[in-house]
Amino acid sequence: MLRSFLTRASPVQTIAKRTLATGIPKTSPLWSLGRLNHVAIAVPDIDQTTAFYRDLLGAKPLPEHGVYTVFVELGNTKIELLHPYGDSSPIQGFLNKNKAGGIHHICIEVDDVTKAVNDLMAKGIKALNPVPKIGAHGKPVVFLHPKDCYGTLVELEQS
Repeated sequence: MLRSFLTRASPVQTIAKRTLATGIPKTSPLWSLGRLNHVAIAVPDIDQTTAFYRDLLGAKPLPEHGVYTVFVELGNTKIELLHPYGDSSPIQGFLNKNKAGGIHHICIEVDDVTKAVNDLMAKGIKALNPVPKIGAHGKPVVFLHPKDCYGTLVELEQS
């Protein structure tokens, strides 16, 4: 079973092999990746965690979108701390499964989020919200299903 799993080609490897075989450029002509915008960490105690990140790293609180959100600004990216506003928050569901918290998602900038999500869905990647919504930075975002991204919730944000 493990040997089968380890030798099976991932969708990315399959696309890469097709790309190399057909001579199609590796990047999409419709959209391109930008920088890592942030890594989001779900935390069980926002006050204690915020104090740590604020006092040691200069974090700035920014409550929005059904969660408490605190961004720690770094030179080339951000850390986003997430804590649920209530029991119906998707962050609460994550914390129910991960009592100590942990990495919730990564966010990657793209030059055209609509073209990116349409292209990825055409390649078999499921979007949790196929129509972009406005994220914590006031820009359109789409979340890709973790099952299609090898266990990682991926957020694409319009650059």
